Amino acid sequence: MAIYIDVSAAVHQHAGLARYAASLARALIVHHGQEREFALFYNGKAQDRPLPELLQVPRHTVRAGYKPWRMAVWLGQRLGVSLHRFIPNAELFHATEHLLLPLWGIPTVLTVHDLIYHLFPMYHRRLNYWYLNAAMPLYVRRADAIIAVSHSTKRDLMRVYGVPEEKITVVYEAASPRFRPLPAERVREARTRYRLPERYLLAVGTIEPRKNLERLVDALQLLRQKYPDLCLVIVGSAGWFYQGFFENLERLEDPRSVLQAGYVPDNDLPALISGSSAYVLASFYEGFGLPILEAMACGAPVVCSNTSSLPEIGADAAVYFNPYEIQSMVAAIDQVLRDGELRAQMRQKGFEQAARFSWQRAACETLAVYEHLLTRPAG
Repeated sequence: MAIYIDVSAAVHQHAGLARYAASLARALIVHHGQEREFALFYNGKAQDRPLPELLQVPRHTVRAGYKPWRMAVWLGQRLGVSLHRFIPNAELFHATEHLLLPLWGIPTVLTVHDLIYHLFPMYHRRLNYWYLNAAMPLYVRRADAIIAVSHSTKRDLMRVYGVPEEKITVVYEAASPRFRPLPAERVREARTRYRLPERYLLAVGTIEPRKNLERLVDALQLLRQKYPDLCLVIVGSAGWFYQGFFENLERLEDPRSVLQAGYVPDNDLPALISGSSAYVLASFYEGFGLPILEAMACGAPVVCSNTSSLPEIGADAAVYFNPYEIQSMVAAIDQVLRDGELRAQMRQKGFEQAARFSWQRAACETLAVYEHLLTRPAG
């Protein structure tokens, strides 16, 4: 009998969800593989091979397109059709993204990362919004236990769906060990390879309205009146509803003030973070805000929004602003840029804050959720 972990997000490379699924599965198997038997499940081709370093772990797949599989799972839940045949000899199933297989007689755990689709429907593509709005109430009701990645997400679940508090366990994510300060020569090499200036703000994330990049670009233009050489480097691919962002770039007096690095491999990201003057996360809402921990682990001062989970995760190691007010953004970034002593304090506090989170701890706390379900009395 095995505990199944759905790592489909790692196969399809769904940004933060992929990191979560892969990092949690890896930590559970490495640190608790002697205590429990684990298996991986994913929607994809058998040769996709997520987590290649754990090829000895049993894998079971369903070969279906992403959208058809989502519809099949939802219809299975609606019609009472169990999909247990895809996970033979399962004693528990953990859905690490917002997609809970219908399974009867098998305990299920659902990780909920955020309720962005409900809180900001205008920022979601219509089909995705329709699906999540229809499916998530059913999934959170059917799951035997829910893991929320922050207390902010937990409060949203209780408020929006009336989920009982005792059904939700908060388990924090963590930065990968690869995020750490790098030697000056590594930073210089990366800066040269990506053609980055000496002084830049860094923002990492998919280009979509929720990330609030248009206001960040406008804030940069005001900051350049005081810091003429300051640039903004954006790491991330275009997502959806990004037309307004690119139209804004076309109106810039100096187009070179905003540099788009596009997709950057994880191995290069710590060098770009380490070389930045500050890491800025201007999002209106984040379920967890992992990038601020990654930046702190690299020694970069973090300036971010004062909304959703971000103050919870950043604590007193970050400087905050109101993401809806450009002047608030400008003031916070300027405070960090002009105060070397503050930056040094933020660097030290950032190291300490990032160290409070670990995937080993997340695995231990997640296993406790499994054990509670597996040892509770039947019925």
